[in-house]
Amino acid sequence: MMEEQCSLLLDSASLFPLPHGVTFSYGTAGFRADGLKLSSTVFRAGVLAALRSLKTGYAVGLMITASHNPITDNGIKIADPDGGMMAQDWEPFADALANAPDPQSFVKLVLHFAKEENISLSRESSAVILLGRDTRPTGESLLEAAKQGIKGIIGSVALDMGIVTTPQLHWMVRSKNMGMKASESDYFLQLSESFRCLMDMVPKEITVKGNVTQLVVDGANGVGGDKLEQLKTLLMGLQIQVKNTSKQGEGILNEGVGADYVQKEKVAPRCFGPNDIGLRCASLDGDADRLVYFRISKISSSSIDLVDGDKILSLFALFIKAQLHFLNKSESVGLNNVLPARVGVVQTAYANGASTDYLKQLGLEVVLTPTGVKYLHKKAAEYDIGIYFEANGHGTILFSEYFLSNLQKKGNDLASSNAGSEPHKAALRLLAVSKLINQAVGDALSGLLLVEVVLQYMGWSMQNWIELYDDLPSRQLKVKVADRTAVITTNAETKVVQPFGLQEAIDAETAKYHRGRCFVRPSGTEDIIRVYAEAFSQEAADSLARSVSQHVDHFLGFRTSQKSV
Repeated sequence: MMEEQCSLLLDSASLFPLPHGVTFSYGTAGFRADGLKLSSTVFRAGVLAALRSLKTGYAVGLMITASHNPITDNGIKIADPDGGMMAQDWEPFADALANAPDPQSFVKLVLHFAKEENISLSRESSAVILLGRDTRPTGESLLEAAKQGIKGIIGSVALDMGIVTTPQLHWMVRSKNMGMKASESDYFLQLSESFRCLMDMVPKEITVKGNVTQLVVDGANGVGGDKLEQLKTLLMGLQIQVKNTSKQGEGILNEGVGADYVQKEKVAPRCFGPNDIGLRCASLDGDADRLVYFRISKISSSSIDLVDGDKILSLFALFIKAQLHFLNKSESVGLNNVLPARVGVVQTAYANGASTDYLKQLGLEVVLTPTGVKYLHKKAAEYDIGIYFEANGHGTILFSEYFLSNLQKKGNDLASSNAGSEPHKAALRLLAVSKLINQAVGDALSGLLLVEVVLQYMGWSMQNWIELYDDLPSRQLKVKVADRTAVITTNAETKVVQPFGLQEAIDAETAKYHRGRCFVRPSGTEDIIRVYAEAFSQEAADSLARSVSQHVDHFLGFRTSQKSV
C-alpha cells in the first residue's frame, strides 16, 4: 500500500515542477502569486488539504482566489472543518511542502509529516475536500492541479462546488461538517429566509427619511456581484442595483473597483457617477469577503463619504446591545430567567480611535489583537457574542453554541408565556442574526443584508449612520529598513519592545498632539516598518506620522524618505 502511495505521489508531482526563483509562504491569505506560477503550489495544497481532512476526520475546503489582488494573480487557501482558516501550526509544513525542490523531496516530506501526525495513508481512511474558485482566468487550470493533488492521496474525494465566493465555500465546509445541507442554493435560502424574518420584525411605526429600500452595489467585476444578482431575486423589501459584475464584461476584476480600492483611495468605483449622488452605495471586494459602504458627494461625483468596517462594526454592536437589553427587560422576568451574555468587540490597532471610544462609551468590552483575521476571529470566539471587523471591511459576528442553545430555550419559553412581547421578538431577532451572518468567516453578502436590516430597524438614513461618530484624521506611512525583524512589538502591536528607545521616542512625539496616537509594526512580507498616526487634525496626523517615521529611520533605516501607504 505504501509503495503504491509513494508511486502515485511521485508520478503526479512530476507533472507540476516548482517554478524557478520563487519562494512561497502561507499566511492569512494562504499562498498568493502570479497565477501562471502557481500550478505546483496548488497541486501541493491539494495534497495538504487531503492530509488535513484525514487528520481531522472531517471535510475541509480548498479555495482558489487572490481576493482583492490584480486579475493576473491567484492564490490558494485551506478552510478547516469549522469553516475557519487552517490551523496555524500547519503553516510551516505548508511552506515546506510548497517549496520542496523536487518530487522526491516532496514525497519524503509528506511521508514524514504523516508519520509525525499519525495520519493513516490507507484505503480505510477517506478524505473529503470541497473545492471552489473565483472568476479569474487562471482558476480553471489551477482547479485541475488541485484535483490532481487531492487524487495523489489514495481514497481522497474532491467535491467541485464551482465558481463561488470565498465565504460561500467556508460556509459550505462548516455546514457539511455540522450535518446540514451545504449547497449554494442552501446558502441563498438560509440568507434570504433569515433576512425576511428580520425584515418582518422591523417595527411598523419606524419611518426613515430618504429612500431606504434602494441600494447600489459595486461587485468589483468579480464573483460577488454575480452571486448578489442571484440572491437579490429571493429578497423582499430591498431594491438592489448591481454594477460591475463579471458577467457585464465592462471592466477588469479589482481594477478601479472593489472594497479595497474604495476604502484605500476614498473615491467612487468605476461606473458610479452623477446619477448615484446621494444614494446609499456599497462595494464588495473581488471574492466578496470584504464590504464597505459609501455615499457620493454632491460636490464631486468622485469624492465620497466612506463608511468602513469600523462603522459597520459599530452599527452591529449597537443593534446586538439593544436586543440583549430588550431580551432581559421585563417586570415579570425574575433574575433566574435573565440570559447573561458576555459580548466582546474585537479590533486591531488600525481601528480608528473614534470608533473605539464610541464602542467603549456604549459600555461594551473592547479588546485589541495583532493585525490579521486569524487573531480577530480566535479572540471573538472566546465570547458568547463576539463581533470583529477590520477597517477594510472584513469581519463578522460569532455566537457560541452554548449561548445559542440557551437563547433558543428562552425563545421557546417566551413563545409559550409571552408571545409577541418585546423580549420574545428580541430572542427571535438574535436567532435570525445568527443564521443570517456567516459565522465561519467575513462575508460581504450576509454582512450587507444585516446592515440593511439594522438601518431599517433603527429608522436610520445613510446620513444618520455617517454621523454616528467623526473619525479622527489619520496617516499611514512606511519606512524601508535593513531588517524588519529588528522591531519587536507587544500589546497587540501597539508598543515597541525592541529596539530600546524607539517607543520612548514615539511616546514623546505623540504627547505633542491633542488626541494623538501612533504605533509602528513590521511588515509581514517585506523589509519595511509601517507607521500609523492619528490626531485631532489631518495636519497634526501627517506631522506625527512624519516625525515618528524619522525616528524609525534613525534607529533602523537607510535614512530614506517615507512613503504613504
